[in-house]
Amino acid sequence: MNKTELQKLWETRLSEFKASGKSVKEWCAVQDHVTPRQVWYWLSKFKDQNELSFAKSTQWLPVEINEQSALEHDNFLLIKIGQASIEVRPGFDQALFSQVARVLLSLC
Repeated sequence: MNKTELQKLWETRLSEFKASGKSVKEWCAVQDHVTPRQVWYWLSKFKDQNELSFAKSTQWLPVEINEQSALEHDNFLLIKIGQASIEVRPGFDQALFSQVARVLLSLC
């Protein structure tokens, strides 16, 4: 089995695991030759890949500001991702904002 086939196999396995609603230990108990250690390894591996693909796919989007909205929304920035809106005010937590944006982008 080559690297691509192995990765696809684990993508399928992890999708099945997540859909099961079981813990890693419970899910592995009913699988043939799958250990919790393997599941945690592949979950970690795909998480790292998702973060890399997010960084590569990030792009700038146009922002439209009209005078009326600038007056009404003084001192904060409103960011829309899909149907969600995020209000960013001075002193915001950059790490939290980054995590929220990643989740919204993955859902939209």
